[in-house]
Amino acid sequence: MNYFHLEAKVVSRGAGRSVIAAAAYASCSRLYNDYDGLTHDYTRKHGCLYSEVFLPQYAPEEWKDRQLLWEAVESVEKTKDSRLARELVVALPSELSLDDWKSMLKRFVREQGIDLGMCADVNIHDPYPPGHNPHSHILFTMRPLDEHGKWLPKARKVYDLDENGERIRLPSGRYKTHKVDLTGWNDKGNALLWRKAWADISNAYLERAGSPEHIDHRSNA
Repeated sequence: MNYFHLEAKVVSRGAGRSVIAAAAYASCSRLYNDYDGLTHDYTRKHGCLYSEVFLPQYAPEEWKDRQLLWEAVESVEKTKDSRLARELVVALPSELSLDDWKSMLKRFVREQGIDLGMCADVNIHDPYPPGHNPHSHILFTMRPLDEHGKWLPKARKVYDLDENGERIRLPSGRYKTHKVDLTGWNDKGNALLWRKAWADISNAYLERAGSPEHIDHRSNA
């Protein structure tokens, strides 16, 4: 039985990362990044048992091809510190089968991403020796889509106001502002929701398989 593990982080250019590289690694494939002209080749990496892209309503069907999906993400993000995707790495119960893992992951990404409007790139790794460390890499997009399949902003700028409801002017002459997240996908509380959701799904499948084991997303702290 593997212990509970769910790690969530952001794939960001500011940290020197590329979502094309992350997707190529996760899928053990070869992908080209038009943004920087680099090819990322992980075809010699072993242990990727399953790989699939899931799309929400309104997403272009061609994005089932991860090369086209992540090219679209890289091309819409223009700044050198852009946040490109959210990456989750989850441990898979070694008592369960590959079909169980697929079903668990499909349910998880549907409930936690697809139904909210995210695209999801899902991969299962069971590196050698098999059964030693089965886990999944999940990449979620971070921008919502409109009904025409076009990217929408992640956030909008809001002017800060003083006690009289007037905009606050800074010494530079500009007005003080802050960004407001338009989706709620970046809320820090989501990490706990994802951890609990994955634990609940895992335990349901373990119980169905007749396993006496279960996992707990709560830490010792």
